[in-house]
Amino acid sequence: MDKCNLQNALKDDRHIACAAGLCKKLVGHFSHSWKQKTALRKHNLPEHALVTECPIVMGRSRTNQWGSKPKMMGRTLEQQRALSDVLSADRKTRHLDPSWQDLEVIESLNLALHPLQEFTDALSGESYVSVTYVKPVLHLLKTSVLAEKEGDTDLTKDIKEKILDYMNTKYDDPATQELLDVASFMDPRFKSSYISVEKVQDIKTRVMSGMKDTSQEVATRLYISMSQALEGEHSQAKSVDPPINKRAKPSLGSLLKSNPGPTSTTSDMQVEQVVEVEVNSYLLSPTIDSEADPLAWWKLHHFTYPKLSKIARRYLCIPATSSSSERLFSTSGNMVTCQRACLKPTKVNMLVFLAKKLP
Repeated sequence: MDKCNLQNALKDDRHIACAAGLCKKLVGHFSHSWKQKTALRKHNLPEHALVTECPIVMGRSRTNQWGSKPKMMGRTLEQQRALSDVLSADRKTRHLDPSWQDLEVIESLNLALHPLQEFTDALSGESYVSVTYVKPVLHLLKTSVLAEKEGDTDLTKDIKEKILDYMNTKYDDPATQELLDVASFMDPRFKSSYISVEKVQDIKTRVMSGMKDTSQEVATRLYISMSQALEGEHSQAKSVDPPINKRAKPSLGSLLKSNPGPTSTTSDMQVEQVVEVEVNSYLLSPTIDSEADPLAWWKLHHFTYPKLSKIARRYLCIPATSSSSERLFSTSGNMVTCQRACLKPTKVNMLVFLAKKLP
């Protein structure tokens, strides 16, 4: 689950809106008052400062980045005692001091949302395979992270239930489920570990069908390329005088061909059998460590599973979330502003390219 999904799941919750608004006012007050900031520093707090919501630009609209909300609430709770001491000392700022009801709401929200921060950050990556993580992460969230625990408040349970309901609805589409199952199946770290038992055979059949289609496509392209090459050689041979035929010496290969030995059983097997053997061999191979790189594994075992590796290449390139696109849209929005509205599209593309490629 990425930050956008989490934000959509909880966008209509009034408790979160009130808690986020209170924390935002609190952080904004200390950010703009050097006197209060100096008084807060006397309480020997950690080096890190308070966190506020980070606005991001999406096209021509601005929205708040969801990942900063849990951080803002957690940092407010961490420094709550010092914040209350500083605010209560000034009569003009006492109204900003959170009440015990506000703190109870913030604690309940932080208890439910803080464990999700690491998952949302991990699924928003660009430089590693992430779509195959979706099934394992969903399983972990349902069975552990978002499961009801002893000591959870009613609000915490309600937040967890809303997130789970949203995820179940979002990934309930059969086509999406099939894509996630096949992607997880093609990852040597997981294979069929997170696929239900009754679906494993269907996923194998789906993968084997794709392998046979790929083999036919490769054979068709090879036939067309060979036909074109032979036509070119035939037309070239017509324009050139035929050479004098010389008796070539028999090679060792031709001698063995005239008296063939026992043929390989693999060459006589049908395509379906070859595909099935390749898939079964892949499933029987040991799974790799969960932190290993599946792309490096497939590069190493490309010749062992030639047909299966082509299917893996199709699925492992799919990103799990839209975070990379959102970053690109944010970059474009930062380039084209009201003060720079006369930039030509070519210049905008060049600036976005430089912003993304230059370190």
